[in-house]
Amino acid sequence: MKKIFIIAGLFLAVSVISVEAQTSTRSNTGRQVSQQARIRQGRSTGELNRRETARLEREQRRIKIEKRIANGDGTVTAKEKAFLRREQNRANRHIYREKHDAQ
Repeated sequence: MKKIFIIAGLFLAVSVISVEAQTSTRSNTGRQVSQQARIRQGRSTGELNRRETARLEREQRRIKIEKRIANGDGTVTAKEKAFLRREQNRANRHIYREKHDAQ
């Protein structure tokens, strides 16, 4: 019984370390998925026209490429994380503005 608890504790510690190492880009990925969903929803409801949709999707692709470049060496630095966060904040504002404009 004691061995089971020790093994379970080691497994938990390893999984926490593994998750911690992956969170640098995983949270950005989740945010990109939700932004893409907002763009699709805006297009389907008519809040976004074809041109606005294309521009917002191009911005999302650019962020995805920047994230891939930042993670190219296997590590995302704090400076790169801050840059990606700023880019996603900017994209978020663009989505909001385009969905709520008077077109």
